Amino acid sequence: MLNPELKLNPKIFDEDVEQRPIRDGYGEALMELGEKNSNVIVLTADLTESTRVHKFAEKWPERFIECGIAEQNMAGIAAGLAVSGKIPFISSYATFSPGKNWETIRTTIIYNEANVKIAGHHAGIVTGPDGATHQATEDIAITRCWPKIKIISPCDSLEAKKATLYSAEVYGPFYIRFVRDKTPIITTEETPFRFGRIEKFWIPRINTLDPRQSVVVIFATGHLVYQALLAAKELEEEGIYTYVCNVHTIKPFDGETILELVSIPSVKGIVTVEDHQIAGGMGSAISEFLAKTKPTRIEFIGLQDTFGESGSMKDLLTKYKMDKEAIKEAVKKMI
Repeated sequence: MLNPELKLNPKIFDEDVEQRPIRDGYGEALMELGEKNSNVIVLTADLTESTRVHKFAEKWPERFIECGIAEQNMAGIAAGLAVSGKIPFISSYATFSPGKNWETIRTTIIYNEANVKIAGHHAGIVTGPDGATHQATEDIAITRCWPKIKIISPCDSLEAKKATLYSAEVYGPFYIRFVRDKTPIITTEETPFRFGRIEKFWIPRINTLDPRQSVVVIFATGHLVYQALLAAKELEEEGIYTYVCNVHTIKPFDGETILELVSIPSVKGIVTVEDHQIAGGMGSAISEFLAKTKPTRIEFIGLQDTFGESGSMKDLLTKYKMDKEAIKEAVKKMI
């Protein structure tokens, strides 16, 4: 069942559940930050409307910098602004920033612990018709290896807004991951956003302390939290019980909650779910942690060492086995 403590959207499972692009939350947060803090500066690389910074640009043109198709210049400018006391947000497609932009970000921003917020848009295969060249499915891997970076992968537009607002309050570099297409609204305004915490969105209706029971923990991130919840609901109707955990903070990692869950007597294993390559992603981070603390059986849902292709969100998630059916199959394999 949905965790009542988190005040999630009660209409999650309705056919007409509200859907909005996760990136919309980023644009809304920038407008709020622009009103509150004159040190907030927004930069983009010829992708003003796609990255949802167009309204900020219209209202505060003196605090907006259009860098053109020059992501590395954008990172360098942002680093300079940051060490001068500003709070710059750099916005581009994730394949270009942090992708193409990786070394410049590493040297000018991360190495100097500059207070720059990196917004990587059009992440995952659900960029759809744009195809593999614009589908960032390696961005978690190439950013989480940076020392002291903070990484957030919001599950919906409301969480994206909260994450963006939070990033401006904390000094240091952040990477926030956004997808393009509309996705279901999972949370509400009242749902807490607790940076660094893994949240249990779905909890089983049984006594999990009974070792005779069989429970699987699903750790999901980004928009695929919704697919995990769909899978959990259908599995429970079949008498198969799960936790669904929203891993919105990829780094720093909430090892305490992971250990708490895998130590429950009824838990037989875990499934990780992400719109990203399974190599180097959120699932890899969990497996690295458990390898040295509590080795646990794991199934990985994500891109399996391949690129994506053009197509609709539904077709791509089905083809690459990242939808609710693939998640259900992985859970059943565990038990």
